[in-house]
Amino acid sequence: MNLPKDAVLLRIFIGESDRFEGHSLFEAIVLKAREASIDGATVLRGPLSFGRTSRVHTEKILRLSDDLPIVIEIVDSQEQIDKFLPILETMITSGLVTTEKVQTIRFGTSAS
Repeated sequence: MNLPKDAVLLRIFIGESDRFEGHSLFEAIVLKAREASIDGATVLRGPLSFGRTSRVHTEKILRLSDDLPIVIEIVDSQEQIDKFLPILETMITSGLVTTEKVQTIRFGTSAS
């Protein structure tokens, strides 16, 4: 992993029940990112959200949602992110994608 100090954070907001070619969308995105030689990706599951429709998605037991929010975070160079965005566009039918400039800071000697 050779992250540049000046990098880009790609953040993808989708639903847990979103699918792509028979697989969960979040898993498909991470595998495509790996194929595209992206330096790394992390999937985060949210306990509560709402979006464009204002429908609340929650993990509370009395209102158990089957579509909790998923956020995928990818950090890489601007060039790598720019190459990955067209791939991502073919996979997502509903969701939100954001980018922001970040500076990477590394602690320790081992990578996970």
